[in-house]
Amino acid sequence: MRRQNAIAAPLTDFSPEHFQLSIDGGIATVTLNRPERKNPLTFESYAELRDTFHALRFDDTVKAVVITGAGGNFSSGGDVFDIIEPLTKMEAAELHAFTTMTGDLVKEMRACPQPIVAAVEGVCAGAGAIMAMASDMRVGATGAKVAFLFNRVGLAGCDMGACAILPRLIGQGRASELLYTGRFMSAEEGERWGFFNRLTEKDGALAGAMEMAKALTEGPTYANSVTKKMLQMEWAMGVEEAIDAEAIAQALCMKTGDFRRAFEAFAAKQKPVFEGN
Repeated sequence: MRRQNAIAAPLTDFSPEHFQLSIDGGIATVTLNRPERKNPLTFESYAELRDTFHALRFDDTVKAVVITGAGGNFSSGGDVFDIIEPLTKMEAAELHAFTTMTGDLVKEMRACPQPIVAAVEGVCAGAGAIMAMASDMRVGATGAKVAFLFNRVGLAGCDMGACAILPRLIGQGRASELLYTGRFMSAEEGERWGFFNRLTEKDGALAGAMEMAKALTEGPTYANSVTKKMLQMEWAMGVEEAIDAEAIAQALCMKTGDFRRAFEAFAAKQKPVFEGN
């Protein structure tokens, strides 16, 4: 079952200018690649990342996505001189266009059907912390530090959906502390609070994230995309409405070949081999 309007592998020939992109074994790996400055984001990289995640909606060859950073850090956030300084000179309309674009990156990450796993090493701050937050799962390495730094540069913590998403991950009180103070959350805190799904040794986050992504590629791809969609849709639903919506979604999944394959494998006492449809 192909997604409506899907086209064959739109990312295969895509060569981004502002980060690295590789596709192997159904996993697309996005690597923020300015290690000499801890992988900060620029106007151009925001836009290119937004467009990449949008294109993933139509790529049936990609089953999972991993986001990581080069050189031992995830991302230090918006570049001080490439972004923050120019922002201080912009008019309100230009500023709103920028904040809309950065928010659109999070929207596209949440809208693409593939589960996204963030591999977090070292510094993960500002917009980098937002990208990790907007991922579906996060693997952190010992020594990783996560901070929502907006308060420290005179801005509100309500950036790119932080006030909506972060409390749902770690709780209202803990999110409030991080957003009011801009302090760094340690890797151990992050795991204990539920920000990180798991921790690895230093330099092990990417391997851990790839392991998780590989397991996702071996699962029922269409059903996983439905799970991602429902996890997001049900934020705005009451419990009864959510139960009704899930009844429809699950009935659709029961019409897939993967559901039948799982039954046949169980009946034969074998491990099911899912084909994503």
